[in-house]
Amino acid sequence: MKKGTLFFVWLLLHQTLWAQVPRVVSGKLQRMENFPSSNVSPRHVDIWLPAGYDGQKKFEVLYMHDGQMLYDSNATWNKQAWEVDDVVTRLNQEKKIRDFIVVGVWNSGPGRHADYFPQKPFESLPRAVQDSLYSSMRGSGTSVFQGRQVNSDGYLKFLVSELKPYIDRNFSVYTDQAHTFIAGSSMGGLISMYAICEYPEVFGGAACLSTHWPGIFTMENNPIPDAFFRYMASTLPDPRTHKIYFDYGTATLDAMYPPLQGKADSVMRTRGFGEGSWMTRSFPGASHSEQAWSDRLDVPLMFLFARR
Repeated sequence: MKKGTLFFVWLLLHQTLWAQVPRVVSGKLQRMENFPSSNVSPRHVDIWLPAGYDGQKKFEVLYMHDGQMLYDSNATWNKQAWEVDDVVTRLNQEKKIRDFIVVGVWNSGPGRHADYFPQKPFESLPRAVQDSLYSSMRGSGTSVFQGRQVNSDGYLKFLVSELKPYIDRNFSVYTDQAHTFIAGSSMGGLISMYAICEYPEVFGGAACLSTHWPGIFTMENNPIPDAFFRYMASTLPDPRTHKIYFDYGTATLDAMYPPLQGKADSVMRTRGFGEGSWMTRSFPGASHSEQAWSDRLDVPLMFLFARR
């Protein structure tokens, strides 16, 4: 098959998945198409409302990144999904968690890495180092940043000043910090950590699965993790009012994470986080995949939303 034909097939598949609304096992999904923003490119937002949501009782809110990968494996490019609706429905039926809705914010495709890379740690690096990072490549030979400038401050402004006010106005939810949470995996884990540090008055808890501490895809002469850890040491929120969850597997890309997570854990302890306010879990053999995150999603959800 010629390259032009392959590209057409890929584009057709991408457009089909973009238009397809995921199916959920219970409750209902509401899509806001191409939610406008002055801070980032427009993107879909898929909001899952559990079966018990009736518009009267107030629910807590969990914001999640990579929204196109959350609900239905039949609607994703790799036929894997977090199956968030399945996991939350089961925990609800077992009466293990408090009630919350899930706001699934789609990534922007080529701009994902730039949107999710914590900006202040990046900008703390010398300009020459920043420039070299912009030229970094993946193992596949494609550009990491796809020609985009790091814009995670803009992405967080979008979440906090544009999307959250819309959710607060249009859904029956608690709007305060104690009932607002954020979660993601890989680069989504990084931006979740960054969100609770930058906006501790907005987010009361963060779940960071398979956090991509390297920032790029090599550890050779890589200054990024230490920049993240320095940032955390000076900016982590108050452990008396915030909860943070980390985890990692040991297979595929996750094999890079154990020693780096150990350094992050040292920072957490130094900043006063401990039992009740912080958890780090290791999942030996787990890969860097939506299936792996789905398999253990109940752990961070129980940590953040366990019934009091």
